[in-house]
Amino acid sequence: MTTKELHVPVLFREAVDALNIQPKGIYIDATLGRGGHASEILRHLDSDGRLICFDRDLQAVELGRERFSEDSRVSIVHSSFSRIESVIDAMESVDRVDGILMDLGVSSPQLDQAERGFSFMRDGALDMRMDVSQGESAAQWLARVEEKELVQVLFDLGEEKFARRIARAIVETREEVEITSTLQLASIVAEATPKKDKHKHPATRTFQAIRLHINQELVEVSQVLPQAMRLLNSGGRLAVISFHSLEDRIVKRFIRKHSTPNLPPRRIPVTDQHYLTPLKAIGRAIKPSKTEVIENPRSRSSVLRIAERTDIPFSSLEGDYER
Repeated sequence: MTTKELHVPVLFREAVDALNIQPKGIYIDATLGRGGHASEILRHLDSDGRLICFDRDLQAVELGRERFSEDSRVSIVHSSFSRIESVIDAMESVDRVDGILMDLGVSSPQLDQAERGFSFMRDGALDMRMDVSQGESAAQWLARVEEKELVQVLFDLGEEKFARRIARAIVETREEVEITSTLQLASIVAEATPKKDKHKHPATRTFQAIRLHINQELVEVSQVLPQAMRLLNSGGRLAVISFHSLEDRIVKRFIRKHSTPNLPPRRIPVTDQHYLTPLKAIGRAIKPSKTEVIENPRSRSSVLRIAERTDIPFSSLEGDYER
């Protein structure tokens, strides 16, 4: 059994169950990764079902195409999920879908490959791109970014309270030598951090912030959610796994906005129309069990949120959102 087959995604059973899979349905795995969720979704589909998988990581796409090469129900697309609607629109015989799963953030296989540059625990080239075929690497960005912008990124995306100290240290170091490796950056950050957290590496927030910026991950999430709503059939499910508060906040607010009745001001007559919403929140946020956290410590910050599409068109609330 290979490493990729041994990898089990976080909240695996909960996420697949959240989709309420219909055997003949059409589903989207917006973050293919190593295909763990995809293989389980396929197990619930019959020969008429269909699964469309997205990933911006070319390595994940190539492995997925190899793994599912003999399954005619599967289509794999090398693309960020922010293009999900245009990709689906270009497909024949697909208009809407019955469920969409998103497992946000960096995957365990990506973290475990030192050459990808995501981990501050393994030495490798300072890349951090999920799609290495485009855009600039973390090293290239750090070589040119202005100190003021770097402070803002570390503070906003990493919630790093020592953002100014760390940014200054990075700028001073790059004036003397290129910053090209993960352990080099981690060392700079550690030395610039005056107070260490006993339970967290001092470079954790900095690496998170730079990765989020390089891949524009929060922008991607904000862009894909309304597209997902437009793509879902009535009764279709949206299931999103987040790994830190910034991602989860976007998902939480989006679901709340579109599942909360749009009531008029007090003393204005309320009609049934005011209570209609295009989404229905399904249950509360789901977190991993104690057993899962023990078996996989990386799951400890994960949160799964679920919403179901109603038959209310978005046009009634969101202008031109109706598909």
